[in-house]
Amino acid sequence: MGVVTLPGLTRLSPSVTALVVRQDGVATTAQLALGGVGPSVVARRVRAGHWQRVFRGVVVLQSGPLAWRQLARAALLAAGPGAALSHRSAGVVHGFVATPGPRVVVSVPAHRAVRPQPGLDVRRRRVMPRSGGRLRSVCREATVLDLVQEAPDEDAAVGVVCDAVRAGALPSRVVAELDARPWQRHRALVVAVLGDPDARVESPLEHRYDRVERTHGLPRSRGQVRQVVDGRWVRADRVFEGRGVRVELDGQLAHPHGRTDRDVWRDNAVLVERAELTLRYRWRHVVSTPCETARQVATALRSRGWHGTVTACGPGCTAT
Repeated sequence: MGVVTLPGLTRLSPSVTALVVRQDGVATTAQLALGGVGPSVVARRVRAGHWQRVFRGVVVLQSGPLAWRQLARAALLAAGPGAALSHRSAGVVHGFVATPGPRVVVSVPAHRAVRPQPGLDVRRRRVMPRSGGRLRSVCREATVLDLVQEAPDEDAAVGVVCDAVRAGALPSRVVAELDARPWQRHRALVVAVLGDPDARVESPLEHRYDRVERTHGLPRSRGQVRQVVDGRWVRADRVFEGRGVRVELDGQLAHPHGRTDRDVWRDNAVLVERAELTLRYRWRHVVSTPCETARQVATALRSRGWHGTVTACGPGCTAT
């Protein structure tokens, strides 16, 4: 936020004015009282629409729409000492959650009781994770695990991890954070995704595809392979090195309208220059018909000289 104007507050001390500016134009009524602005003045300016009371005892010194950062700041002030943005709200601060949701989520030490208020989601924690920043937030690694803990399924959990890594979360630090969380949901999944030295998984769809290979006894492909094809750098999702077969996984977010012109060019260039076959799969193929997908991959590999045996993933598997 830029300059905060405080019309009519001639009695506000310079130190409190500077504090309000640092707090994105947000202040508690106690802070304003220190600057000579009592409860009656605050109430009058709120009634007049010059200020807005966001939470109990917290006001924003402006009219008009509020930025999410101001709401987050107000939530921290309302929650009091030791509070930090967490979960989805911290994910917004760290850059791997796109939308903040209807409520600001803050965590506080368990010994503190914060009264619930509309728009404020308070989590009491026996052990507070590391936190900091100008807009005090739980650290990136703990935020990843908080969101994984609440993920409704494995795909959502993998999506959280992948988004966080793309935003700068270090896999080794996230895995290290697990040591303090014996209760963590999807623990093995986090280790499997982040402990892969090949950094294979960049989306939930890739995680699901790796399961197709593993459960059907297919050769292990190499993930995220960068190559120069026709003078351009390209990256393949999966390559069966030495077998002339590669797999591209078109998730809805990455390819909302199917294959792009660039995808078609790359497939053609790979076939012409490297004599490699490209198989493309989407969610329906990998998630709804994994056995048929495994059978097709196996057929492609056999056409290029593979003599291995496909393993049935369970009763009724059609891959064999």
